Amino acid sequence: MRGLPAAARGYIGGTALVAALCAAPAIRFGAAAPWSSTLALALLYAGCEQVRRCPPVGVRAPSGTGPVEGPACFPAGWASPVLLAGVCLLPPPLAALTAVPGALTGPAGARQAGARRLWHAAELAPACWAAAQVFRITGGQHPWSAPQFPVLLLPAAAAAATFCAVLAALDGGVLIAAERHPVRTAWRGLLTRSLGPHLVHGLAGLMMAVLWRSSYGPPAALLVLLPMCLSCWVFAQYHRERAAHQATIRALVQAVDIKDRYTRGHGERVGRASVMIARELGMAEDRVEVLRFAGILHDVGKLGVPTRLLRKDGPLTPQERRVIELHPEYGHEIVRGIGFLGEARAAILHHHERLDGRGYPYGLRGHHIPEYARVVAVADAFDAMTSTRSYRRARPVPAAVEELRRCAGAQFDPRMVRALAASLDRYGWHPDLVTAADTEPAAAADDGVPRRDAEPDTAVAARDGEPAGGPERTAVRPGLRPEGAGRDGIR
Repeated sequence: MRGLPAAARGYIGGTALVAALCAAPAIRFGAAAPWSSTLALALLYAGCEQVRRCPPVGVRAPSGTGPVEGPACFPAGWASPVLLAGVCLLPPPLAALTAVPGALTGPAGARQAGARRLWHAAELAPACWAAAQVFRITGGQHPWSAPQFPVLLLPAAAAAATFCAVLAALDGGVLIAAERHPVRTAWRGLLTRSLGPHLVHGLAGLMMAVLWRSSYGPPAALLVLLPMCLSCWVFAQYHRERAAHQATIRALVQAVDIKDRYTRGHGERVGRASVMIARELGMAEDRVEVLRFAGILHDVGKLGVPTRLLRKDGPLTPQERRVIELHPEYGHEIVRGIGFLGEARAAILHHHERLDGRGYPYGLRGHHIPEYARVVAVADAFDAMTSTRSYRRARPVPAAVEELRRCAGAQFDPRMVRALAASLDRYGWHPDLVTAADTEPAAAADDGVPRRDAEPDTAVAARDGEPAGGPERTAVRPGLRPEGAGRDGIR
């Protein structure tokens, strides 16, 4: 836990102390407690967690995206019915104990694995304890005979909702302490996204508990896990599809990087900056993912631009400029048949539009420009200014942010600029991808953008989202963009 912020260490430690207090009364139960059921459920949950280590056969991560982790095969909460069965069967302190062995030995990320396992155990134990208390308060002590079974549905649903609510509350807190999420967005969506699955898991847990108490005994309760395994198989199919999506994106990005070697890694960085803006705005995670795709692929239209123009030394002619300004439309045509990109297609088409209507390809104004395009435009300009190119050094992040603020309202959406600035203040900017400076240190300028020693800063041609420098350049090069971008807005 040394690499964690002090607030995160304190939060995890405090939650672990609460978990210990929840389980401590189990010591007083002595031999009269149902220790055999507690041990059996704890081992069953630990076994389910271990299964998550094994990725599904045939699932491979796309090149460069890292290994497939266990949750790619089984979702993290797929064994929750085992815990909720313990909630129904055991006293609250023993229900809290059932989660601990599996959480401490289950899969965790490579970074801070020990802290992740400790946190997982620390949050599950209080959640199980609280759910077991609610189950008993709402009538869970009714006889378990068949005629009384429907009476248990309400306590089981209340217990599952409590389990979900405690986890959501604790998860929001750790996002603030460990990842410095803003308080206003830390809990957004945590409860609503997980309540439905947990209610289903609560019903499955109740079924396990009923079978556990029946004449058939605990082995019959294992049959309830079969539908859960089936749902995990479906999840694996979803992961295969998602991996194919990632491979498609990666192939397109690699094709662009090969064609325009001076801007290698630019798309990935724009995707990162777009995600920072989206999360600061509180967008839902599914929209954030699509926006990341938009940022990564915003310049895919360069594949339709002649390579001689992308690599030309010297200024562009007006005719060449018009050809290059077709790249958003080329990009839209390339991706229009890729259904999973959704709103990202509009961002690819419109990310060179300006709020004042002087952008391209259609000269849209203000909020007629799609929201995704307004996000990508700011992220695109920011990375252009903070990336080192063969013809000039990168601007410092504060200078780039100040330039974005100067152009907010005319070229960029002020709300997106404020969101990026706030996110940078919180997390900083740490680009670690290959840049043009790393691969082509001696190359000439790729688009004829005047060097710093050739003319003043305010006269430098603005390209691809860079803020314009002045009226004279505006007349020559329409659709101006922040300084440091690649040709025509193709970084």
